[in-house]
Amino acid sequence: MPTPRVLVLRAPGTNCDQETAFAFEQAGAEADLIHVNRLLENPSIPNDYQILCVPGGFSYGDDVAAGRILANQLQHHLSQTLAEFKASEKLILGICNGFQVLMKSGVLLPDDGQGAPATLTWNDSGKFEDRWVRLAVHGNNCVFLQGIERLDLPVAHAEGKFVVRNEATLSALDGASQLVLRYSAQSTDVHVPYPENPNGSQANVAGLCDESGRVFGLMPHPERNIDPTHHPQWTRRGLGETGDGIQMFKNAVQYFAE
Repeated sequence: MPTPRVLVLRAPGTNCDQETAFAFEQAGAEADLIHVNRLLENPSIPNDYQILCVPGGFSYGDDVAAGRILANQLQHHLSQTLAEFKASEKLILGICNGFQVLMKSGVLLPDDGQGAPATLTWNDSGKFEDRWVRLAVHGNNCVFLQGIERLDLPVAHAEGKFVVRNEATLSALDGASQLVLRYSAQSTDVHVPYPENPNGSQANVAGLCDESGRVFGLMPHPERNIDPTHHPQWTRRGLGETGDGIQMFKNAVQYFAE
């Protein structure tokens, strides 16, 4: 099986890059940490990679808005590079701050002429939410979520509330099977209350993919649950040999073996 190469894009303030690279390596990929300034100097660097990942953290300190500065850099200086990367049927993953970057740069949901169809904004609680959540996978459109039905992963964000322009946009995204990961609760999946839905996201959305299923962004951190001992209840629940998050990275690697 070929070994895919992963470009883990970092910027000042990024703090989950090494853990994300480690998760990809545990899944069988080869990962490199590359600063955004290197891409600005040489936009052809991604040509040598099959997966681009924008990890979590606080890029540029989340000044102005979470992920906004890095998103502007991608949008205004690297849009052609990213467009070519997507067109070549490679994979793009954004985790937490990376999800915010993909959304605000238009990589995940491009401007349709009326502005951004959706965004990520302040949690309803008005505070940083750091907790474990249950997640349910909807549909089978997303490459990263193949064979996964449910997940336990941690979240750590202040601006993770998914909101759309209007109900028609939400319906269109749902109809296109792009609302692929949602916060879940034991009682109901229709309206998941706080804190199971930690930010008040519309339709309980925790992750979104593009129409191809190859570009995926999510607020929870899969790289923080790749070993059963990462889970706070690992001694009580008799968890399996791996943490829930590792399968996402394995799916990305497997994609290039097919």
